[in-house]
Amino acid sequence: MTTILVTGGTGTLGRHVIERSRTGAQEVRVLSRHSQPYAVDLRRGGDALDAAVTGVDTIVHCATTQRGGDEEAAKNLVAAARRAGVGHVVYISIVGVDQVPFGYYRTKLAVERLIEESGLGWTVLRTTQFHDLVLTLLQGLGKAPVMLLPAHVKDQPIEVTEVADRLAELARGGPAGRVADMGGPEVRTLESLARSYLEAAGRRRAVVKVPLRGAAYRAFRAGGHLAPEHAVGKGTFEEFLAARAQRARAGK
Repeated sequence: MTTILVTGGTGTLGRHVIERSRTGAQEVRVLSRHSQPYAVDLRRGGDALDAAVTGVDTIVHCATTQRGGDEEAAKNLVAAARRAGVGHVVYISIVGVDQVPFGYYRTKLAVERLIEESGLGWTVLRTTQFHDLVLTLLQGLGKAPVMLLPAHVKDQPIEVTEVADRLAELARGGPAGRVADMGGPEVRTLESLARSYLEAAGRRRAVVKVPLRGAAYRAFRAGGHLAPEHAVGKGTFEEFLAARAQRARAGK
């Protein structure tokens, strides 16, 4: 039996990876800060982390935070994986981390390099942003009477369960290095995504596009975070919104 450890196993992506990895041929361990028996803060590491990775064949590293600490967490995870003789680390990253000078993207790129240089077998998958993140962004922007959007920026959101399917597939295989990117099915303007959200939410807002400054904005405007040549996703943003509304009506 193969043993897989999923970090961030209770998060937006990790919980779907867990669901898709549980087969009769695999034992799956869920690692998060509050999930027993493998409750571990990766930024601290320690004996609890060593216990979690002991006997593990493959680690799927989904744990992340925009509040800082991802590099320290990755260093601790890699060190523990080495001590335990883990054969394969699968890491989920973001399209454009080497193109867009945005703080969180730089951190993701640094973690990629830590894993690539770890001496462990590794696989890195980059994807475009999840529908869930785009929704969270638009919900925040939609709280004001006027929705202000960065001008001339597009996005290519992807369904998180499709990414989970791919990660589970990669975890069942051997180390593959940097695999092909995954992009959502459509490259969309932020304005079109915002209008779809407002319609689905039953909200009326004026939408105003605002030009911004800075290197990160220029890179986003240039499409450094997009993968139109890898538009392999199937689920659209509108389908995501409809499914979410249906679950809400069903009380789930």
